[in-house]
Amino acid sequence: MRLKLIACKVLTREISCALANSANYIDTTFIRRDYHDRPEVLRRVLQDEIDKIDENDDICTHRFQDASQDFDAILLGYGLCSNALLGLVSKKYPLVVPKAHDCVTLFLGSKERYDKEFHSKNGIYWYTKGWIENSLMPSKHSYEIAYHKYVDLYGEDNAEFLLEMEQGWNTKYENCIFISQGMPGEEQDRTFTKECAHFMNWKYGELKGDHTLMDDFINGNWQEDRFLVVPPGKTICASFDHDIVCVGERQTD
Repeated sequence: MRLKLIACKVLTREISCALANSANYIDTTFIRRDYHDRPEVLRRVLQDEIDKIDENDDICTHRFQDASQDFDAILLGYGLCSNALLGLVSKKYPLVVPKAHDCVTLFLGSKERYDKEFHSKNGIYWYTKGWIENSLMPSKHSYEIAYHKYVDLYGEDNAEFLLEMEQGWNTKYENCIFISQGMPGEEQDRTFTKECAHFMNWKYGELKGDHTLMDDFINGNWQEDRFLVVPPGKTICASFDHDIVCVGERQTD
């Protein structure tokens, strides 16, 4: 198959391993993780990428000489991700997405395992190599950056108070879990995660990752219970059940 993959940068290493071992032709675009902070912006960015492919304006599609070299589908390397995928549509290609709330499902290998781990402990903050490399994770370093920002803006007297107000979110977490994927350099990431857990007053834990879902995603093994295949002209909707996502009708103005 010839596939177009649009994926979050936090999945770069794992997806690259899957790509290297796949017989499929897969052109890949990685999207900055920062857009997760504003799901409505991420949705616009993803739809813009899909539109470029539909309109033959994606940089890769100019290489196609005939219809036999066109894409068979567009893969979206995301979970539902705070509803960022809702409403996405391709006029020309099937869209394929994992049935997942977020990328942690892809790191753990299945939505069933994600549900089991999510409900096994109170308040889990997940750390992976990709997240550490592409995001400012909760840590002493991120705390110091925020503190100095407030000092510059409001002075030392107000900085501590404002930071305490801003950091109130972390009280809903009790556990810090590192997902190991067997990547080079993980010992450094593991040490960093333990330091973060200590600083944030969270319990440290570790889980072994599972590449199965990502490998099957890349290789085209799209079983209905694990992946959603959206026909052209249809859109991605939330199913509000164990499937997480479902096919919906495109909204027209």
